Amino acid sequence: MELTETAAELVRRLRRTHGPLMFHQSGGCCDGSAPMCYRDGEFRTGGSDVLLASLRVDGVAEPVPFWMSRSQYEVWAHTRLIVDVVEGRGAGFSLEAPEGVRFLIRSRLVGPRGTAP
Repeated sequence: MELTETAAELVRRLRRTHGPLMFHQSGGCCDGSAPMCYRDGEFRTGGSDVLLASLRVDGVAEPVPFWMSRSQYEVWAHTRLIVDVVEGRGAGFSLEAPEGVRFLIRSRLVGPRGTAP
């Protein structure tokens, strides 16, 4: 899992404003299939969620956990996930919404050992 430089810069800005962050991607319809950014711990995770990564972002002191619903993870298990940003406001409660942008996931298929085919 990785972040584009545009996503990393947005994470740095959001961290300065809101403190430690986390991502969660539920896999629901509409914006549920987009990663939502919250203050760390603001979104409760549970047994139906998988911690995919603790993202290291230059300029952010602590790793940013990225959680995904287990059912969504099963669909994306064989892909390399890339967090990116696009213009346009999402419909969720993600912290970047007031910025007029939203996070999204880009993906790349990987082979059985995590390498690109």
